[in-house]
Amino acid sequence: MSTFDKIKEIETEMARTQKNKNTAYHLGTLKAKLAKLKRELLTPSKSGGGPGEGFDVAGTGVARVGFIGFPSVGKSTLMSKMTGTFSEVSEVEFTTLTTVPGVLQYKGAKIQILDLPGIIEGAKDGKGRGRQVIAVARTCSLIFIVLDVLKPLTHKAVIEREMEGVGIRLNKEPPNIVFRKKDKGGINMTNTVPLTNLDKDVVKSILNEYRIASADISFRCDATADDLIDVIEGNRVYIPALYVLNKIDQISIEELDLVYKIPHAVPISAHHEWNFDELLEKMWDYLNLVRIYTKPKGQLPDYTAPVVLKRDRASLTDFCNTIHKGILREFAHALVWGSSVKHNPQKVGKEHVLLDEDV
Repeated sequence: MSTFDKIKEIETEMARTQKNKNTAYHLGTLKAKLAKLKRELLTPSKSGGGPGEGFDVAGTGVARVGFIGFPSVGKSTLMSKMTGTFSEVSEVEFTTLTTVPGVLQYKGAKIQILDLPGIIEGAKDGKGRGRQVIAVARTCSLIFIVLDVLKPLTHKAVIEREMEGVGIRLNKEPPNIVFRKKDKGGINMTNTVPLTNLDKDVVKSILNEYRIASADISFRCDATADDLIDVIEGNRVYIPALYVLNKIDQISIEELDLVYKIPHAVPISAHHEWNFDELLEKMWDYLNLVRIYTKPKGQLPDYTAPVVLKRDRASLTDFCNTIHKGILREFAHALVWGSSVKHNPQKVGKEHVLLDEDV
């Protein structure tokens, strides 16, 4: 029996099983079995040919944004208009067959844009070029899920399911669970908040499936069985995503108002270049970047070429390392102007955290 058949069998059994306290143990075991089988399916076998051509792309710029969507929703048109990079466009499905990279200059930052081949249902099971597309998607800082506004919700649900199936969690934070395996001592479980979805039996059933007899687990959030499995697997990636609803030139104003109610969504028209400003502004917010300007002694600040850092890694140490690793050896203090200091300028040490548009 192939792995794919085993997955289908478990999914059918889960769909048949009613959810209540009595079946929680059984469902926990099934979910853990399913996660292990999916990992087998996604890990490429040792035999077989080399990697697919034209998929992995060398990283450039400060962040990487991937376009994912069904064939012919306008990904290539959007890419061409945003970056000036030509990606073959046609009304025929599956025009783009490899990853097409481009670079977008925005607010002084170089952002790499990847036009990925059209995704199809069943990509997580290795159909089409799905597995390679999703492997590239895992390396992105932000994912644009490009949808046709005339059929957005059906496509949105399919793509979300495919992403979940390969361990990509969209617009989610990692669950606050501390998990540590040990050699002996049994299962030691603590929680700082009440657990409404899990009890010790369900946790034990999941750990049994992974053949873990001794571990310390501390729950600091109201976790589900899926959250616990994600932590045990340890190969999940948490990526912000924007739903780019293309072709709004084909709908009415009333429909557009409804589209705006979808969370994390930006309606645009790639062909007419409508609403690109909002799309780029949202992209900047979701990428969580800060611009730091440099000022040579006795001169005006250079506002043309900022040093761009991630907001959660924007200390002076990170700033110095971005410019050159040798700076820190001679670093005594820095003068900073901007919103991160009380006085302008202020002397600060290398632990100081910088904010957007500091000098």
